[in-house]
Amino acid sequence: MPLVYNNTMVTLYRQPFSARFIDRPNRFIARVQANGQELVCHVKNTGRCRELLLPGANVVVAPAGNPLRKTGYDLVAVYKGDMLVNIDSQAPNAAAYAWLKERYPGATVRREASFGDSRLDFHVMAPELSLYVEVKGCTLEEDGLAMFPDAPTQRGVKHLKTLMDCQAQGHQAMALFVIQMKPVRAFSPHAAMHPQFGDTLRQAAQSGVQVLAYDCRVGMDGMEIDAPVPVIL
Repeated sequence: MPLVYNNTMVTLYRQPFSARFIDRPNRFIARVQANGQELVCHVKNTGRCRELLLPGANVVVAPAGNPLRKTGYDLVAVYKGDMLVNIDSQAPNAAAYAWLKERYPGATVRREASFGDSRLDFHVMAPELSLYVEVKGCTLEEDGLAMFPDAPTQRGVKHLKTLMDCQAQGHQAMALFVIQMKPVRAFSPHAAMHPQFGDTLRQAAQSGVQVLAYDCRVGMDGMEIDAPVPVIL
């Protein structure tokens, strides 16, 4: 479905509904129960999400936009206690686009920007601005601390090195961590999962790359970037 922007709110899903998680036979699909029926859903996140997708968890499911697809539904969010966590890996970029348009009024925000041998999520351009932005969605939270990544990511390390190259060549650069829930007290790289990513993120910050983390207001039908969260490196 087309994205709908209302200030920074992005409506991503049409006619979402609640269901109960059964299991996840593989990283691409899940089985849920809704209205007495068992449904097979596409999981819009290939990450582990082990602390979220637990048997019996309350989840949010939306009909797929493509009627020809094998799975007729998407699993897009899950409740962790009273907190609704969006797990759609495409949602952070959609929310970030709206946020960047609001943060830099009048600027051109270009998606999928190539730099060197890498591709970054956004290039924000204005007469006196050239800003490259890489967005990372964060669904992992422990005791109020949001962390990224939830699995090793050499691709993520490469993106951080590209941001440092951008900065070194006279552009501005930003690593934006979109925390797909609210509230959290802070954000930190998940050193125990991937030490190299944390080391590279610290190097990036020291080189002048902006390292920002924001939480999100999450609804059943969409998500918006909300408030800055302290970054602990």
